[in-house]
Amino acid sequence: MSSAPEIQAPAEAPGYHARRTLPLRVEAMRQLRRRRTLLMGGVLAALPFILIIAFAIGGTPGGGDGGGGGGSRINLMDVATESAANFAATCLFVSAGFLLVVPVALFCGDTVASEASWSSLRYLLAAPVPRARLLWSKLVVALGFSLAAMVLLPVVALAAGAAAYGWGPLKLPTGGALSTSDTVPRLALVVAFVFLSQLVTAGLAFWLSTKTDAPLGAVGGAVGLTIVGNVLDAVTALGTWREFLPTHWQFAWADALQPDLEWGGMLKGSAVSVTYALILFALAFRGFSRKDIVS
Repeated sequence: MSSAPEIQAPAEAPGYHARRTLPLRVEAMRQLRRRRTLLMGGVLAALPFILIIAFAIGGTPGGGDGGGGGGSRINLMDVATESAANFAATCLFVSAGFLLVVPVALFCGDTVASEASWSSLRYLLAAPVPRARLLWSKLVVALGFSLAAMVLLPVVALAAGAAAYGWGPLKLPTGGALSTSDTVPRLALVVAFVFLSQLVTAGLAFWLSTKTDAPLGAVGGAVGLTIVGNVLDAVTALGTWREFLPTHWQFAWADALQPDLEWGGMLKGSAVSVTYALILFALAFRGFSRKDIVS
């Protein structure tokens, strides 16, 4: 009795390695040349200069009571023009709640959906680029551009603030000051926390990007749900349930701008955001691996 002929998998083409497909540098250059990347970078770089002009026209900032938050967070505006460090902290304060959400949602939500909308996604996979490799390359580059956007803002603010207000210690709205040697490390810690707190936005946008062919839907969905999170966090009747909202901890970085550094709020906020982000990234990879690519 003869056995059935054994079917052998086709051999890979000479020189082909799945890990070498869609290199990070290639994907990074593709994303860097896109108009939305240059536009987003221009907006973030222009914000410090817009604030300097506003302060010059309106006079010394102060007296804002903004409502709805801790005093040190709101009163950062009162000391915005004391030094370059104060100005950079103020730029982060006014942008962390919404403006810095936009580049994260844009870079992570547009990356896969835009390929589908251009009908180029199936050609990338036919190259052949493995699905997991394609998502990994796009996710790493998107997170890299998101981090670059968050670094760009305080760097430009420090340079512009040094020219406009001079270099000096970071004066605290609650009294006292951080030494000049502590200023840059503390601001770097703030940027690191803001990035970690936005990972949940990145995860949501990336997951939506694998679900739709409309980039605007993925980006808008991530931004919209972030706004919903802010609204829910304002509902004090939810009590301790608000601590499970990533937006509840978005200004916990204010603890880094105190004489005695406090880690509690930042650690809790980072843990909540990273947990949600890992779940959403896993859903994106799992769903995309089974998705029929027709565009």
